[in-house]
Amino acid sequence: MCLRNPQTQGAFMPDMKILTEQQLRTALPFDDDAVNCIEEAFRLLATREVVMPPILSFHVPEHNGEVDVKTAYVPGIDSFAIKMSPGFFDNPKLGLPSLNGLMVLFDARTGLVNAILLDNGYLTDVRTAAAGAVAARQLSRADSTVAGILGSGAQARLQLEALTRVRHIKSALIWGRDPEKAEACAHDCRARLGIEVSTGSIDEVMEKADIVVSTTPSRTPLISASMLRPGQHVTAMGSDANYKTELETDVIPAATLFVCDRLEQSILQGELRPALAAGSIPEPASYAELGEIVAGLKPGRESPHDITVCDLTGTGVQDTAIATLAWDRASKTDAGVIIHN
Repeated sequence: MCLRNPQTQGAFMPDMKILTEQQLRTALPFDDDAVNCIEEAFRLLATREVVMPPILSFHVPEHNGEVDVKTAYVPGIDSFAIKMSPGFFDNPKLGLPSLNGLMVLFDARTGLVNAILLDNGYLTDVRTAAAGAVAARQLSRADSTVAGILGSGAQARLQLEALTRVRHIKSALIWGRDPEKAEACAHDCRARLGIEVSTGSIDEVMEKADIVVSTTPSRTPLISASMLRPGQHVTAMGSDANYKTELETDVIPAATLFVCDRLEQSILQGELRPALAAGSIPEPASYAELGEIVAGLKPGRESPHDITVCDLTGTGVQDTAIATLAWDRASKTDAGVIIHN
């Protein structure tokens, strides 16, 4: 049903839907389609005239909070999303989650609102995990069997699941600042994934893992060049603000291949920022973006002995892609509340 809006000179305003987190979880669990969706989004970022403004980001220091706003118009995707993503990291002390947020999905042809997705950060979790899967599929050794995760939260769990979707992971090692939370994460992953999962130090993770994913909001580096092993792949995804870092400044120059999701973002908010400030790397224009490797425009891993490192800061392209997929899935059901505007 459409209602006539007198302010639009006789035009009809289409209905829109509001979808809750649980409805979105039901419509779009983390699955292979989500991984493939994000891989295609990276390919489009490298090959089409994508419009992706810089991230709008600000810090709320007195409450240990930050807010990011991301968006992108992607030719080939019939919607675009604007995502508002707060992270207030003292919230658990109040019995509240650290992360929440929502996405507004617009029709790319008309600019009209299709849906408000009250996902509380769930879709961001899915697209971030999917990006980790894409990075591992493109850059890690095909025979990788041991995963290492730095972090013990929701994204740590999803990243390990993501690795099992693209590599034959037989065992994993998890490190977390809080040993109890790390053990709880390991227990949960063992039960859900049916693989051997244990906990250990960062040094132990780096010594044993073929693929390492760091998923922390750390403000001090966790991984140094001396920890890297031939053939290893590292994905760092925690540094998405200019006060965070997970890699020592000697890691990128020690890697055979360094890749990022978006060069400009890595320079401003990712792992290229501290390395450039320290003078440990040259002009970064030669570094590949993940989409260029997905599209075959630049080479990825060329040897089983290569050390590959990927910096994922999160892009608006991913948000548009995952929001559109969630909307498409949910539209096939009766989920959501219809708003007659």
